[in-house]
Amino acid sequence: MEKVCQNWPKEAFEDSLVNGNYWKEFEENAKAAAAEIYRLPDMSSVKAKIEEIMKDLEVKKTVAVGGDEYPALAKLFDELKADGNEIHTDKFEIAEEVPTADLGISTAEFCIGETGSLCVDNYSYEARVTSMMPITNLVFVNANYTTKDVDSAFKVISKVFKKGYMGFVTGPSRTADIERVLSLGVHGPNRLIIFAMEKGLERGSN
Repeated sequence: MEKVCQNWPKEAFEDSLVNGNYWKEFEENAKAAAAEIYRLPDMSSVKAKIEEIMKDLEVKKTVAVGGDEYPALAKLFDELKADGNEIHTDKFEIAEEVPTADLGISTAEFCIGETGSLCVDNYSYEARVTSMMPITNLVFVNANYTTKDVDSAFKVISKVFKKGYMGFVTGPSRTADIERVLSLGVHGPNRLIIFAMEKGLERGSN
């Protein structure tokens, strides 16, 4: 695998491809796919909302990625830990603890209006398991980073990976393999919660 870009917004986003004009279409299509969306103005409102969700879901253990890329998330995770929440952010701890984690907190690079999908950079092992194994996946994304359609998304992705691993996530995991009855959470999370940030979710200097 070869990744030729580390900072997606800085190196791969163009205003003609990625902007906030397609947010409404994304929101409608994502909700139709059973995603839960909270559009938040800034990081000051995040901690209370996450703690509310943790209480509602009776979360005992969380694995979280994104702190290395986003300083605001690193600060958030430290504050949640200081409040007594069990949150694992080290990649080795994540590998060990993720099978019994109730909540996985991860990030997405951008949204796709046409399909209501999130584009996720799952190049690292810890990012893959954090978003796939816990029963609930909470994803941070910048609401202004939205493409019109899948074709536009692939134009962005081509600037990042020469060879690599990424994915599109559209709602919670679902299957209808068993007697054509739709079931959620069989092959992954049964709840997808999206925190769409208007500002405050910026990458560090990497």
